[in-house]
Amino acid sequence: MRGRIIPSLALVCLLPLTAWAQQPAGQAPVEDAAARRQQAWEARLAEQNPLAVGAALDAQGRVWLARVQERRLRVSHSADGGGSFSAPVAVTPQPEAVTADGENRPKLAIGADGTVHVSWTQGLAKPMSAHIRYARSTDGGKTFSIPMILNDDRQIVSHRFDALAVDGKGGVAVTWLDARSRSGRTANKSPQTDVGLYAARSADGGATFGPNRRVAEHSCQCCRTALAWSAQGPLAFWRHVFGRNIRDFAIAALDGGPVLRVTDDEWEIDGCPHHGGGIAADGRGNLHIVWFTNGEKRKGIYYRRIAQTDFSKTDARLDMSAPLALGDAARQAGHPAVAASGDRVLLAWREFDGRRFSVWAMLSQDAGANWGAPQKLAEAAQQADYALPLVDARQALVVWNAAAEGLRVLAVAKP
Repeated sequence: MRGRIIPSLALVCLLPLTAWAQQPAGQAPVEDAAARRQQAWEARLAEQNPLAVGAALDAQGRVWLARVQERRLRVSHSADGGGSFSAPVAVTPQPEAVTADGENRPKLAIGADGTVHVSWTQGLAKPMSAHIRYARSTDGGKTFSIPMILNDDRQIVSHRFDALAVDGKGGVAVTWLDARSRSGRTANKSPQTDVGLYAARSADGGATFGPNRRVAEHSCQCCRTALAWSAQGPLAFWRHVFGRNIRDFAIAALDGGPVLRVTDDEWEIDGCPHHGGGIAADGRGNLHIVWFTNGEKRKGIYYRRIAQTDFSKTDARLDMSAPLALGDAARQAGHPAVAASGDRVLLAWREFDGRRFSVWAMLSQDAGANWGAPQKLAEAAQQADYALPLVDARQALVVWNAAAEGLRVLAVAKP
């Protein structure tokens, strides 16, 4: 296996659920691996108030928030930059196991007409099994539609790591990682992961969705997916498996087109690093991507700009900037995210110096041609979520939730 994983930055999904497998005090050790896995999964699903949240900006500049409270997904908004929030409104009619961890959090998108779109992953009884769920509000977040399951395959297998995007004209797209084709050969060290990137599309603002479409096969198993709606439609960004086990990133158009490799780090690893990337489209048609790698060519977190391209062509020529290194590797910089609006592009990531977490941001005012200096926005003394950047013409914000300090909406200064 090439490439050394930094344990605090990357959890390998093919191994047991080590992040949740701590044996509760007073209980006898569970010797059977399958039983330990089941126990860890059930403990994860039973979480009442997980840290991971979803966030979005609307056309009025209000901050919208989706978070799990007492096992129900709730949505609220703030008109004062996060100083105060409206009373949370339940999206899920009954308590359910909404997955809300760093790589697999609820997603929010606000349409130009004010429709609030929400997608999330609903954990099921079998370890790592889940459904992709969706609901919307057409009355400004006062009430939500009855949640629907988007994966038309209803096996009790992994349908997880959803991403959500809207175009403001009634188009809604959701992607996720799907194990409906997985078989016993995967467990027997087959070179195929038997996991694919799937998508569901709506043309009527989320009232109905068409059948699922497989966008790509042989993807990484549990790195978050990402979506951006460009001038040519929705574009997916995810960690793909090239060849036998090179886990670099790819882009594909949901309207049809090839899988195009957009990073060349040559990270060969026999497992999923649980460290996805982010994508955003600016007002000029450029794409902006951020990612983590521990490959042969480079290690750490990076940013790259991709000029407007026709991703439907099999011979598409990608005009990409050189990777720009972000953060401090000595402080374990990781889990970058990106947002864009007009000419403004905002990057955010998290670092850990061995004692405290910190959240950082960089802002560009000219579509990524130039960048302001990295800004340290806040610290957290205990467990902390990943950073969520939000940007429009008037404000640049980072939403960050931490166990001790609580939810903060942090302003990013202009360069």
